[in-house]
Amino acid sequence: MASEYLKQKYQDVKPNEPPPPLTGKKRLANWFHYNKLWIVVWAVILSIVGSIVWNMLGIGRIRPDYIFAYVGADPLPGDCVEALERELAALGEDVNGDGRVTAEVREYATNRGGDAETALSYNYAADVVLIADITEAESYFFIVEDPAGVQSAYQIFAQADGTPPEEDDLRVDDKVFQWSDCPVLAGLAVDQEPLESLYIGRRCFYDEKQAKNQDANDSLWNVITKGARR
Repeated sequence: MASEYLKQKYQDVKPNEPPPPLTGKKRLANWFHYNKLWIVVWAVILSIVGSIVWNMLGIGRIRPDYIFAYVGADPLPGDCVEALERELAALGEDVNGDGRVTAEVREYATNRGGDAETALSYNYAADVVLIADITEAESYFFIVEDPAGVQSAYQIFAQADGTPPEEDDLRVDDKVFQWSDCPVLAGLAVDQEPLESLYIGRRCFYDEKQAKNQDANDSLWNVITKGARR
């Protein structure tokens, strides 16, 4: 039997009341807090994949004759990209027969600001959409910051003669050119500062059915690497 002391000690104790129910606004805030990572990832993926699909379907715009993929940490300046597309197009020809020559630069940049969690999201998203680009054989030319890293991850760069490398060949010194070592590229009327330390290579095709307008792309490759040195 409980003592009188214990009875008196606990007679006024009341159970804790349940917390008040969360408002709709607070529930939404909590959900966003715990799902922020995936929201950012999917927003970036859907944005870039949507852009690729939009371009593939040709909705509201002309299909580019040449597609360049930029792979690096930081996005290129907008005015640099616009000038680069204009200057590269001037070196090519009307491949798709639409009456004009166009080049497109697609950016797969991993660093778009924010905290560490957001940076990780962008890194993951950029990797996903780059793989989609490679799988669909969209971009033929690759402007990259870290050619060794790209080759190690995707083994995408062609050998000097345009053929795929051997399975264990991850070298890049015989497959890419530094931008500043290509007289034609270094002479383009664009802001060269963000580009001069980058490298350019052309992709290889392990399945010939994937190759699209390869002769025209190879011709432009020969133009932009004319006089280049390694």
